[in-house]
Amino acid sequence: MDRYGQELQRLLEKGDLRTLPDVRHEGKWIVGGGRRMLNLSSNDYLGLAADKELRREFMETLDEEDFLFSSSSSRLLTGNFDICTRLEDKLAGLFRAESALVFSSGYHMNAGILPAISDSHTLILADKLVHASLIDGIRLSPAHAIRYRHQDYGQLESLVDKYRKEYERIVIVTESVFSMDGDVTDLRRLVSIKRLSPQQILLYVDEAHAIGVRGRNGLGIAEEQGCVPEVDFLCGTFGKAMASVGAYVVCRRELRDYLVNKMRTLIFTTALPPVNLAWTCFLLERLPQWKGLRMHLDDMAARLRNCLGGGEGCVSGSHIIPLIEGESGKAVLKAEELRRKGFYVLPVRPPTVPEGTSRLRFSLRADIADEELDALITCLK
Repeated sequence: MDRYGQELQRLLEKGDLRTLPDVRHEGKWIVGGGRRMLNLSSNDYLGLAADKELRREFMETLDEEDFLFSSSSSRLLTGNFDICTRLEDKLAGLFRAESALVFSSGYHMNAGILPAISDSHTLILADKLVHASLIDGIRLSPAHAIRYRHQDYGQLESLVDKYRKEYERIVIVTESVFSMDGDVTDLRRLVSIKRLSPQQILLYVDEAHAIGVRGRNGLGIAEEQGCVPEVDFLCGTFGKAMASVGAYVVCRRELRDYLVNKMRTLIFTTALPPVNLAWTCFLLERLPQWKGLRMHLDDMAARLRNCLGGGEGCVSGSHIIPLIEGESGKAVLKAEELRRKGFYVLPVRPPTVPEGTSRLRFSLRADIADEELDALITCLK
């Protein structure tokens, strides 16, 4: 057996071997292994991706010029269609910002911005639990980087105070809702740290799991906490609650122009198809009207957190709720038990989470009915 096979065998023995699921989607239900299960592992937080009536309405309003399934080029060549500009203008308007820039994926965004804006005179201070795409962006960057303890704002402030005289620029990097624990960042506290040296410190916030589901108009935690203007790189994705594909950053015009000239993952990749951009624009225009969905999602999350009592699963402050099992094998067995009972929940294991913290990750969605959540809570009790 070669080293690849040996590593696969090691992963199998630890309970960490991954395989691609063979499933079929039926709205909020998922069918696999001869079972029809409530999908509690999707990022379709508002249930929009499964809304057939919404898709029909979109098709009736779609312009022929946007009904293209490929842009066939990068944006700097011939792939910069008018619908992309309209989407960016819409984003800038909603956030009351100078500009916005759209990317092919959240991974392209996070892996590309940090290397573009950094040099050897830059210090990146990143939360210990930021997403793999941000970690890869940090690794590709020429900057020096330190990952501070998760949401330890005291340590972050100490690091800023210690290094601010050694570097020309400091970039603080965080997520607003963390994808594995579902806990929410105190962005106001980060803004107060940024104000220690506002010309030197830049704030980078990834709202991937908050856009659509948090804030008065669904614009995320920065809107909810009233600090949109003070976030230098306000990032988010369209592939979760927004039921589409791609990502965006809202920022100053100068920073947008800089990224267009320096960001390799923007320059050297094919642009999103116009039909996807049109769908995103269609949804974005309707985002403020889905307040009822957001309220229902919040109510369900509070009920599920309460069900989990005072355990480790209750660190969450959002619609993402973990149930920590510890060892990978235990998480796998618990997930299998829930799937037998009609709930599609997947185990999350290393390296996605640290060793000894394998878990079930409940991703709630607004199209779940109260009685369906009742059944889950009864099962968990």
